[in-house]
Amino acid sequence: MHKNIKEAVKFFIDFPADPGLYSQVETVIFPPFTALAAVSEALKGRGIKLGAQNMHPAEKGAFTGEISPLMLRELGCSYVILGHSERRHIFKETNEFINEKVKAALAHGLIPFLCIGETLEERREARTQEVCRGQLAGSLAGIKGDDVAGMVIAYEPVWAIGTGVNATSEDAEETIGFIRRLLIEQYGRAAGEAVRIQYGGSVKPENAGDYFTKDNIDGALVGGASLETASFYNIVKSAAAARMVKKDAI
Repeated sequence: MHKNIKEAVKFFIDFPADPGLYSQVETVIFPPFTALAAVSEALKGRGIKLGAQNMHPAEKGAFTGEISPLMLRELGCSYVILGHSERRHIFKETNEFINEKVKAALAHGLIPFLCIGETLEERREARTQEVCRGQLAGSLAGIKGDDVAGMVIAYEPVWAIGTGVNATSEDAEETIGFIRRLLIEQYGRAAGEAVRIQYGGSVKPENAGDYFTKDNIDGALVGGASLETASFYNIVKSAAAARMVKKDAI
C-alpha cells in the first residue's frame, strides 16, 4: 500500500529505460490497484511486465471491495501475487481459498505468483519444511503439472519480511531446494525444474547477488527495496549478472 497514481508514474519517469536488461531478466511491477491503469500506460515499450498484488477468484458478483481476474486482464496484468504472508496472516486467507484463486488465475491467463513461508515461531520449532509442504499442497491442490511449471513460487519467511532480518542465502537455498524436490516428487522432474522459485524477505542491492547465484533460487520478490528506483534497478542488474555466472558455470 505504497505510492498514489502520481508517485507511481514518477517512479517510471525516473526508472532507467534499459530494454536490453529487461529482456535478460524478466521484471514485473506490482503496484496498488488504484495505480494499475496509469502504470500499465507508463510501462508501454519498456519491456517490464505488470502484475497485481491480489485478486478474488470470481469473475464478478457481490464481493464488495474485491477485484476480479477479468478486471486485471483488462488493465494489462500478466501476473498476480497470491497467498502473500500478509494475506494469510492479517486477512486470514486459507490454503483452500488461495487454491481457488490459483485456479481462477490460470483459467484467465494470469500467471500466479504463489507465496509460501513460515513464521518465526514455526521456524524456532523446526517446522519450516512442514509448513511449506502444507501450504504448497493446499494451495496447489488439483493443479496440473503443466500449469505448475509455468507458475512462480516465492519462498518468503514471514520473519524476514520488512524486518531488515533476512534469511541467509544458504538458508534460502536449503528451503527452496526442498520446495523444488517436493514439486519434482509431485509433478515430475520436467515441471519441478521448470517452475521458477524465488526468495522474498528483506532483499536489497547489497545482498541480492548472494541469492541469485544459488542453484535453486530463480529470482526475488522484492518489497521495500523496490520503492526506490535506484535500489530496484540495481537488484535487476544483480540478477542479470548472476544469470551470466550461472550460464558460464553450465
